[in-house]
Amino acid sequence: MLHPHASIHPAHSLPIAPAGVDFDAGLIARLGKNGPRYTSYPTADRFNAGFGYRDYLHAVAAVRTRGAPRPMSLYLHIPFCDTVCYYCACNKIVTKNREKAARYLGYLKREIAMQGALFAGMNEVGQLHFGGGTPTYLSDAQMGGLLAHLRRSFRFAPDEAGEYSIEVDPRSVSAERVHSLRRQGFNRISLGVQDFDAAVQQAVNRVQPEAETRAIIGAARAAGFRSVSIDLIYGLPKQTLASMAATMEKVVAASPDRISLYHYAHLPQLFKPQRRILEADMPGSAEKLDMLALCIARLTGAGYVYIGMDHFAKPDDDLAVAQRQGRLHRNFQGYSTHADSDLVACGVSAIGAVGATYSQNAKTLDAYYEALDNNELPVERGVVLGMDDLLRRTIIQGLMCQFELSLHAIEQAFPIVFADYFADELAQLREHAADGLVLIEDGWLTVTPRGRLLIRNLCMVFDRYLGRPGTAARHSRTV
Repeated sequence: MLHPHASIHPAHSLPIAPAGVDFDAGLIARLGKNGPRYTSYPTADRFNAGFGYRDYLHAVAAVRTRGAPRPMSLYLHIPFCDTVCYYCACNKIVTKNREKAARYLGYLKREIAMQGALFAGMNEVGQLHFGGGTPTYLSDAQMGGLLAHLRRSFRFAPDEAGEYSIEVDPRSVSAERVHSLRRQGFNRISLGVQDFDAAVQQAVNRVQPEAETRAIIGAARAAGFRSVSIDLIYGLPKQTLASMAATMEKVVAASPDRISLYHYAHLPQLFKPQRRILEADMPGSAEKLDMLALCIARLTGAGYVYIGMDHFAKPDDDLAVAQRQGRLHRNFQGYSTHADSDLVACGVSAIGAVGATYSQNAKTLDAYYEALDNNELPVERGVVLGMDDLLRRTIIQGLMCQFELSLHAIEQAFPIVFADYFADELAQLREHAADGLVLIEDGWLTVTPRGRLLIRNLCMVFDRYLGRPGTAARHSRTV
């Protein structure tokens, strides 16, 4: 096992253990390709405008008839930011005009009230997530009023049982504001950091001193947040293996409960802010792989568990516990401990999952406001899942979250013979088995430590939509 303070070496020489993941730079370079992140299946590029408000109402009605209630998740999208980060590919509105947020908040409360009426008496909210944009763009008073409105519209599990999280830009809050967020009901906090290196921060227009971030982490601990998470990105302009090593030392010293380590997808043709990044400043493919190897070694050497994809957690964190217990789930916010929850999403562009459907709200403020002015939820597109979709979603979820799949369990849950129904897919998997990515034996598919970093490649085998007409070619690299 590489000690966190060991010297830096290229990826091909970094031993990765005991993380449950093996890093093979040559294999990753050969097999890496563009593909979905599978926060849903079918993926969002398969949603269609034929699904609208009334289809959503039918989905809610179907949920009402299924019998015993189950916990519900809520997602709220706050799209506003003060400044633009050049790497960002989120749906956001960069403005210093706070009146825009005040108007948006009024419409958001109307949508929340409508959703609350639809689900009245049905489910208890066990998970809440505020994403953005920058949710703390809202003032302390605005946030307090919004949370009070949520509690009037939905029934929430008690603090000790629910997971109530918010994404925070450390530049946008004070220690006092962090304590206020905890009093308002949030018990998990996620901090956008990306990189501690000053040159990298300048290159992506996100100058954020380490001391400022550490102060917010300390405030979150003092306020009693149950979990503190940090987001990082590798592959940014000006990053080097040495600068990434220095950043990882600072991250490990800060000791967050969870760490998300994302690969930067440079798609300037799709995301205008990325056009401000100089191509000459971008690290090469081999150097990015070396960075990834180093980050995995540093984090696992410090005791973090590799959850999957780009997530790490301390062994006693709820994510790690959920994975060990076989109840880890994946949704539009990433990995989650709340499986089989209906996800109700409010706000512009927000994506929800109710029953056997996915739905997405209007992506522009004008369209969002117009729908609510017509007393309709702003559902702009979505999809109804058929039996084949549900089957493949179950398989992809199992592989993404547990790294294994019982073929017998699938046959018990769905009216298929796995070997017959997925004959073509099994043939493709055998090619991956020859590369040492997966084991196919005794009624099980088991992803090997070597295959875990390439889990998206394995899941893509079961995606029947890939390559079909109408599929948007905007996926990031699988590693």
